[in-house]
Amino acid sequence: MLLNYIFISIHSPFYVDLCPVTHCNNKLAQMYVNLDGSYERDSQSDDNYQFERQHLEPIYDAFLCPLTNKVMRDPVSLENGQTFEREAIEKLFKEYRESGKPLVCPVTQMELRSPDLNPSIALRNTIEQWTARNEAAQIDMFTKSLTSGSAEGDVLRALKYIQYLCEKSRLNKHAVRDAELLPLIIDMLKSTSRRVRCRALETLRVSVKEDADIKEMMAEGEVVRTIVKFLYNEQSREKEEAVHLLYELSKSELLCEKIGSVNGAIFILIGLSNGESESNFTVETAEKTLQNLKICENNVLLMAENGRLQPLLTEILEGSSETKLLMANYLGEITLSNDVKVDVARSVGSSLISLMRSGNNQLREASLRALNQIACETSARILIDGEILPPLVRGLFTVGPNQLPVRLKEVAANILANIVNSGIDFDTIPVGPDHQTLVSEDIIHSLLQLISNTGPTIECKLLQILVGLTSSDHAVLSIVSAIKSSGALISLVQFIEAPQRDLRSASIKLLQNLSSHMNQELADALRGAVGQLRSLIMIVTENIGINEEQAAAAGLLAELPERDLGLTRQMLDEGAFQLVISRVCQVRHGEARGIRFMNPYLEGLVRILARVTFILLEEPASVELCQQNNIAAIFIDMLQLNGLDRVQMVSALALESLSQESHNLTKLPELPRPGFCGSIFHCFSNPPVITGLCKLHQGTCSLRDTFCLVEGHAVEKLVALLDHTNEKVVEAALAALCTLLEDSVDIEQGVSILCDVADSVRPIFKILLEKRTDYLMKRSVWAVERLLRNNDIAKEVSMDQNIISTLVDAFQHGDYKTKQIAEQALRHVDKIPNFSGIFPNMG
Repeated sequence: MLLNYIFISIHSPFYVDLCPVTHCNNKLAQMYVNLDGSYERDSQSDDNYQFERQHLEPIYDAFLCPLTNKVMRDPVSLENGQTFEREAIEKLFKEYRESGKPLVCPVTQMELRSPDLNPSIALRNTIEQWTARNEAAQIDMFTKSLTSGSAEGDVLRALKYIQYLCEKSRLNKHAVRDAELLPLIIDMLKSTSRRVRCRALETLRVSVKEDADIKEMMAEGEVVRTIVKFLYNEQSREKEEAVHLLYELSKSELLCEKIGSVNGAIFILIGLSNGESESNFTVETAEKTLQNLKICENNVLLMAENGRLQPLLTEILEGSSETKLLMANYLGEITLSNDVKVDVARSVGSSLISLMRSGNNQLREASLRALNQIACETSARILIDGEILPPLVRGLFTVGPNQLPVRLKEVAANILANIVNSGIDFDTIPVGPDHQTLVSEDIIHSLLQLISNTGPTIECKLLQILVGLTSSDHAVLSIVSAIKSSGALISLVQFIEAPQRDLRSASIKLLQNLSSHMNQELADALRGAVGQLRSLIMIVTENIGINEEQAAAAGLLAELPERDLGLTRQMLDEGAFQLVISRVCQVRHGEARGIRFMNPYLEGLVRILARVTFILLEEPASVELCQQNNIAAIFIDMLQLNGLDRVQMVSALALESLSQESHNLTKLPELPRPGFCGSIFHCFSNPPVITGLCKLHQGTCSLRDTFCLVEGHAVEKLVALLDHTNEKVVEAALAALCTLLEDSVDIEQGVSILCDVADSVRPIFKILLEKRTDYLMKRSVWAVERLLRNNDIAKEVSMDQNIISTLVDAFQHGDYKTKQIAEQALRHVDKIPNFSGIFPNMG
């Protein structure tokens, strides 16, 4: 009968409220509202209020509170027997007291002698039984609305009612579970209606809140995966509800594991917690969810993999030995940016160093690999302050039962190589018991010995350590001394021919760092038939993109003694200069790729090529090479490479050497033999006129064949360098220009060229006045004396007191040769009398 009544009632168009009694005492309810001023249906939503008014069994007046007109949950009685909802009557009595009014019964308006409230236990039990029957019936009713084919509005009302029930009590949640409503609600997540999906997410959140049993049910199947998919949704409402639901689920350790196992779940949660475009609620809830998820170690690893390292670092600091081992191992596998490496080193560097010192081999290996990941130039100081160097050095050099396996020695060497590349001064940082440092002779000897007794991989790391140490101008001297005392240079040179590219590159970079301090020793080691010199040449001139190895090899060859005739001849025989010329042309024409190492590489090539110009007198083959490849034109072109001071300087020096050879290569004209009369009577002979001759060398000149700077229009470019800020460039340019004033050429014509072609007289006098270096002072005095042989210049200079004073100063304070030249210059301007016409030559 009851079921028929329910069925008819819920399908009746008149079904609104099946309570057969009238609402009693509406005036009391209104009075309660007026007294409270803020009361709105007991703080419930409109929907919940409507749900409370829907009953499938008749309701009695005794169930309703006269104040709230709602079914009571905790009925209490006054001394006069009137029954009210405890919360409502307590609130009313409080307002009476605060306003100073006497306590009266809201129904009878009779004053009360006592404020005591007596629980109505029997009534409460009856109401609870009645409520349970109604709720069970309504659950059955709304279950039908969650089946497929129901209207959207019916589904939304059903889900809202389930929320209402679950919020009322935990028993209701169990009733929902026992009625097998959860699978139906989960199915609603696949609805085509966004409103239904949002309401389903909200309903699930309410149902799982503070209920472990229902959360366990949510761990089954693909439920969590489905919820995670909503995180990718562009609709903020669905995304918010999904995040909120995952937060509730994450309060269960079982669900934490489940959430973390969903591919991409932690990644998207981290993104939401950092998302500037998300709502504050989404950001905060995603963050709280991640805080819960880190209870599982696997989730901590996933967070680290996706850029959130702090949970992993916390476990390294506070976790058990097993956890520390796991986290350190994982830290040793992930790739970090340099900024992150610094943060990690600052956070757990000291802890990892402590683990490295432990006797546990697994912890020691894990910590070494983790430190290997965070050791870099920017984190080096932090790790050094954490005293990483002593155990690293001890691990490398210790032999016997406690020695590190070779694979870990390689890791330790790599860490040390990364640290020494920081450029820190290691002279004062102790690494051994006797206050030894990394640059102490015995430590360097140990490194060199270890290099000779290990495999290629660790050899490469050890060489990189020496590369880092020799990059310091101060430390390199100690290392040079140790290498010389140990006789290890030959062994280091042999690595140039190593088949392993990394090993070969490390050795070349080390030798480059050493080359400026032991260039003659290196030249002696490379000279001969062993093949290292040939290997270096092939590396330098290989037709590939310019890389660090090529730049280092070029720098190494460039540092070898430039006047070493034997070495240059060997390079000539190896065809090195022809290969270098080809490579220089490729660079200048933009055919060689590699911008990063372009400048040091080109500088090395130019310095190597310049060697051939320093043996022109001793080696005819070098002259032929220079002529065939028009090498003077190459160096003139290099004069214009602004920003590459060393290239400009070396090019000017090479042009000086080439120009000095010009008078030996110039072809002098053959004068025709005079006729019979001309040979007897000279008055009948006129000197022949020959045109097209070089004014300077009085013969046939060209840039290619005789290296004539005038014919190659190099004078203007050299003069432009006289105003350079780098004194070495100015010195080289001036030296090249001075070849136009040497005794082997027509000095008068040289002065004329400098005056007319490039107007270089003024810059040369400026150099004299500035006296920037001792060399420039001597060289400019020499050049000025030659210029002053021109009467017009001498006349003009005689009026310039600054130039005269500078020449006088050179005459008084210069060395013996400079004094002689300055004296002659002063005679040209009549500042020192010339007694050669008064006293006969007594010599």
